[in-house]
Amino acid sequence: MIIGVPKEIKPQENRVGAVPAMVMDLVAAGHKVLVQETAGHGAGISDDAYKAVGAKMVKTAGEVYGGADMIVKVKEPLPTEYPLIKKGQLLFTYFHFAASRELTDAMLASGANCFAYETLVYRNSLPLLTPMSEVAGRMAVQVGAVCLEKHMGGRGILLGGVPGVEPATVVVLGGGVVGTNAAKRAAGLGADVRLMDIDLDRLRYLSDVMPANVTTLHSSPISIREQIVHADLVIGAVLVQGARAPRLIRREDLKAMKDGAVIVDVAVDQGGCIETCKPTTHADPTFVVDGVVHYCVANMPGAVPRTSTFGLTNATGPWAKKLAGMGAKAAAQDAVLGTAANVLAGVCTHQGVADAFGMPFRAPGSVL
Repeated sequence: MIIGVPKEIKPQENRVGAVPAMVMDLVAAGHKVLVQETAGHGAGISDDAYKAVGAKMVKTAGEVYGGADMIVKVKEPLPTEYPLIKKGQLLFTYFHFAASRELTDAMLASGANCFAYETLVYRNSLPLLTPMSEVAGRMAVQVGAVCLEKHMGGRGILLGGVPGVEPATVVVLGGGVVGTNAAKRAAGLGADVRLMDIDLDRLRYLSDVMPANVTTLHSSPISIREQIVHADLVIGAVLVQGARAPRLIRREDLKAMKDGAVIVDVAVDQGGCIETCKPTTHADPTFVVDGVVHYCVANMPGAVPRTSTFGLTNATGPWAKKLAGMGAKAAAQDAVLGTAANVLAGVCTHQGVADAFGMPFRAPGSVL
């Protein structure tokens, strides 16, 4: 199979879909790899590094899409890429379809076979989402701490305080990978952390492993409203696999929050769990609603592209190799890769995406 790796074009997105070690593995398996020139520069990977392991470098995205049977990316295709996608072409990347009807309709119309990193389920986990969730959870605390600074519009609070001065109160919505990493980092900086989830078994586990300055709380609309009144920083870290994120904080709830409090909505790429959330970029990351600073960058790990690229491809590489070896038809019927099949040959094949837009659903194995 010919596998293409285009340069990412989402604003301030410096990750790349494959690193040289991954390319070497694909070439050794008998595949040909096309890499767009400078695609790895943002992550500190030279064109020569790709050439050294057998990749063919091409100048344009059109050459990558035009010559490849399978495309490996990081982020979803943007409108300028839609016309480049061929009928029957395999796409393997983060899609987050449930957050965008436009993208969903475009991929349905393209006739491409879209396998999404974020919905691949293996051993009851989401292994291709986990590394970027780890990055985003840790980054959420970093960017939240900066946004709390006065010149950023925040309350002018140091997250961990100092002796004699109380620390910031951090409320984390969701006890999954993002929330766990965020809570650990916030606690490590000395904040007073409230970690909320609806799963009591998960809360029992988190209560055992978290530092003493993390309090676990059962999440409900009432308990969330009670906690955000005291919050200096709120981190939205809720995931419903393949579906749109639930709205946990409403516009009217912001009026009860402190002026200069900060919200970091990590769930923005799945539609956001804050009603007032709207996607922003690293170049212009924040906006203010009712005195509350919102940070809603949809590709947070793109700010640390070297760490993120290697963390991501460590996870995606083996699955990309398996997908390329099997092809779309066999992969759609595979117990694991079938869970990543979101759109196949013009048909929606993921229940969460179908539910988000009220469109027909068919099981992946019944389409190709």
